[in-house]
Amino acid sequence: MLMFTVFPAIDLIDGKCVRLFQGDYDQSTVYGEDPIQVARSFFDQGAEWLHVVDLDGAKAGHPLNQELIARMAQEVPINIEIGGGIRSMDSVAWYLEKGIKRVILGSSAISDPDFCKKVLQRYPNAVAIGLDVKKGKVAVRGWLEVSDLSAAELAKQLIQEGAEQFIYTDISRDGALKGANVAAAEQLAEEIGKPVVVSGGVTTLDEIKKMIGNHKVSGAIIGKALYTKQIALSDVLKAVND
Repeated sequence: MLMFTVFPAIDLIDGKCVRLFQGDYDQSTVYGEDPIQVARSFFDQGAEWLHVVDLDGAKAGHPLNQELIARMAQEVPINIEIGGGIRSMDSVAWYLEKGIKRVILGSSAISDPDFCKKVLQRYPNAVAIGLDVKKGKVAVRGWLEVSDLSAAELAKQLIQEGAEQFIYTDISRDGALKGANVAAAEQLAEEIGKPVVVSGGVTTLDEIKKMIGNHKVSGAIIGKALYTKQIALSDVLKAVND
């Protein structure tokens, strides 16, 4: 049976833990002044992985919260995957040297395919591809721009370069607490022949229970629903482990 991984999410703006509504930087809510404390809380509740996004870095095109993220990796014994503004081999190497377990490439997969190819060749087990979708097309640069490629088209190109791990986010669901677009994620998994992690709008425990054991879904990233206490992380982890 496919291992199902739960990823509590921490999004960073100005060193604070925030959530955006549908990827809109103008609609952000601060949920924690100390992201390291938030990370420790998730670890204490039993999480083995943490999904971290440097939203400032995604917008700027280069990491801006990297020192904070490195401290998080050093101070909290949890596996961390990081995305947001990772567009150079130096950034990838720096994060991995600091103890980050996985980097997420999104915009660069479209804007700089050669770079993406090199990262996949050099660090094949430490890369996830973020497929952030808006109206059927992959969005880039902190979701501020939309490309001409569908998620499946981009994923198939990257599988040829060695990509194995994919995160599917329906931007219209992100931060909206309306449920994830699991059907679209399953369709993507079917098209590319790889299971995907579902992100964006995960809201209820029942929703997650339906994903567990689904050979097309390998995990779920949960953000706002944890912060607003609509889902208890302990309940999610218990459902996964039962």
